Amino acid sequence: MSVLEELGIRLIWFDSMGAKSSCVAVETAEGPVVIDPGASKMQPSYPLPSEEKLRLKSRALGEIYGWLRNARAVVITHYHYDHYLVPGEEGAPPDPAPYRGKLIIAKNPNAYINESQWRRARELFSLILGASGDRLEGHLTGPRREDFPDPFDNLPLASSAEFGDYAPRRRELLAKGRKWFQRLAQGLWSSGPWVEEFELSDGTKVVWGDGRTFEIGGVRFEILGPWFHGLEYDRTGWVTPVVVRGGGRAAFITSDVMGPEIEDYAEAVASARPDAVILDGPPTYLFPFMLNRINLERAVENAIRIVEAEPELVVYDHHLLRERRWRERVHRVFAAAEREGVTLTTAAEVHGSRPLIDTL
Repeated sequence: MSVLEELGIRLIWFDSMGAKSSCVAVETAEGPVVIDPGASKMQPSYPLPSEEKLRLKSRALGEIYGWLRNARAVVITHYHYDHYLVPGEEGAPPDPAPYRGKLIIAKNPNAYINESQWRRARELFSLILGASGDRLEGHLTGPRREDFPDPFDNLPLASSAEFGDYAPRRRELLAKGRKWFQRLAQGLWSSGPWVEEFELSDGTKVVWGDGRTFEIGGVRFEILGPWFHGLEYDRTGWVTPVVVRGGGRAAFITSDVMGPEIEDYAEAVASARPDAVILDGPPTYLFPFMLNRINLERAVENAIRIVEAEPELVVYDHHLLRERRWRERVHRVFAAAEREGVTLTTAAEVHGSRPLIDTL
């Protein structure tokens, strides 16, 4: 029996299967817990016709809905459309209330969140409440002026890393990023109305997961505090990785850390000593325009650090499987896995198939 089977983990859909997604289900004694139930079409550069991309997205959503119908709980690590369902979206099965009656453990929509995800979260909760005859306006509180620590201050490895000739440019980008963070902390998070956690009469319950632990059906779900979605001060916002523990085994699900590109995050994964890692890779399809050589190499080195911690299995997928040269770009990670005796594979291969991009 594989480590994923021992943990009751099912890889529902991932990029290697032809649509953007990293949806996982964990079977528990109380029913499945579905993590990040969303899927999106591949980007324009993906070598398939648009109608085929939509077909694959629809197939992914169909699989996800099948698990969601029987789910006990849902975990949403952030508000990108490939990580949560939007009722009525293109390609989705006709279900106006897929979250009804479930425990929804969601990324806090009020802090450590960028502008677009702040808006998307409120749209999502409006739909969830509307399906039960309620309105978001009844679940808002006034602005909260809290102390929002700068997360970069807790990244000692990234802070002390040497970047050679790139160092001046990096300092410039970090200074701009800090100003962006301060604008969010002093502006949107401190002046906009906050969404409260809520519970409805039909059994729907919404809580914020950041930094909390939940015991469901004999399985422990540790929702980490917010991590940058990629690089330091990445404008795409923050995510909340998940550690799943059961039967003396553990799996670390990174959500969207893009490699990881930050050294401290790789060290956190490695130090947790998980038996399995479900690791999103660097978005090599953006190289060299939105992903430069230095940060690609950071992602490769950080993945090697995780592999060297010797988990039994690393599922290396999401973001990575969107262009034909992906394996070449991260070949050193595969070499490290072979050297350490670690199984490094994709979700498609776990299902017994080749990654779709490798067949096109």
